[in-house]
Amino acid sequence: MPSYIVTCKDTASDAEVEAAKQHARDQGGKIGHEYTLIKGFQVTFPDDAITTLESHEHVQAVELDGEVTTQ
Repeated sequence: MPSYIVTCKDTASDAEVEAAKQHARDQGGKIGHEYTLIKGFQVTFPDDAITTLESHEHVQAVELDGEVTTQ
């Protein structure tokens, strides 16, 4: 299942971040890691799921999760 990092707007309250997470769940997503340094979370979706997270009013960005390495 594809995994995504969802970043909420800096102005989003805790309740608004929770609303974005609930929106992801309503779309069939499963919340994984919840970040503390940024307002955001990781979510996985089934391969055939169509999501509307980017259009949610409290979401700033949605990007495909991947492995990060340093040199």
